[in-house]
Amino acid sequence: MPTTDLIESTVPAPESLRSWITELGCIPRVTDVSTPFTHVPHAGTTIVLPTDMDRRDALVLGPQTRASYAMAEKPAGCARLRLAPGATYQLLGVSAADLADRVVRLADLPGVAADLVNELAALPTEELLPFLEEVLPQRISEESTQRAHRELLRDAVAAIPTAPTIQGLAAGLAVSERQLRNLFSTGIGISPKHFARISRVRRVLTNAGNAPWSHLAATNGYFDQSHMTADFRTLMGVAPTSFLRGDLPAATPCQVPTRF
Repeated sequence: MPTTDLIESTVPAPESLRSWITELGCIPRVTDVSTPFTHVPHAGTTIVLPTDMDRRDALVLGPQTRASYAMAEKPAGCARLRLAPGATYQLLGVSAADLADRVVRLADLPGVAADLVNELAALPTEELLPFLEEVLPQRISEESTQRAHRELLRDAVAAIPTAPTIQGLAAGLAVSERQLRNLFSTGIGISPKHFARISRVRRVLTNAGNAPWSHLAATNGYFDQSHMTADFRTLMGVAPTSFLRGDLPAATPCQVPTRF
C-alpha cells in the first residue's frame, strides 16, 4: 500500500548539522488525490515545509505513535526536516513530549527555528540544508549537560534495535531505567518501550512480502508471530495480512494544526 515513506526521497544532513537535523526528505507533488496515504508511525519530530503554498505555513509534526490513513484534499508536495533525537527543545523551544501526536504551526513555537520561517519560505528545497548549515550553529547555544544528554540519547537510539530489554539498554548505558525514560520523554517525546515498538513495526513494513511472517517476527525481536501481529495491529490499526491486501481503516482528512 502507498505510504509517505515509499514516495519520499531523502538526503542526509551534513555533519555540521547532525546534532540537530538528521536528514531532508522530499515528497513530490502528488496529483492523484483519490488514493489514501498511510502515514506510518514515526518516533521523530519533523518540520514540514509545503512546496505548493506559502512556507510560512510551515508545520511541526511531533512523534506519531499510531498510523494514520489520510486523503489529500488537493495536490500537494512538501519538504521535511527531521530533527535529531534530543534536538527538539533547542530548535523548537518545547519538550518533544509536548508535541507527541500533534501538528502545530512552526511560527507558534518559541524556538530559534520559528525565527527562520521567513528565510525558509524564500528558499528552494535544495538550498535548505546549506542555509541551515550556515545559520544554525551561530544561533544555538548548548550547555555541557544538554550535550551529554543528547549524546546519551543518540547512543540509546542506536542501541535499541539490539537491546534485549529496556532494562538491559539502561544498564548498557550506565543509567537507571527512570533516567532513560525521562531522557526519551523530553528528547523524543515517547517512552523507550514505545520507541522500540515503532522501530520494530517499521522494520517489518520494510520487509513485508519478502519473507515469511514467522521469519520477520524472529528477526525483529518478537517472541513469536502472534506477538508481532498484535503489536502491528496496535500501531497500524490492522493486522499485517490485512495491510498488505489493502484492507485499511477508513481514510480521514489530514490532521488540522492546533495552536500550541
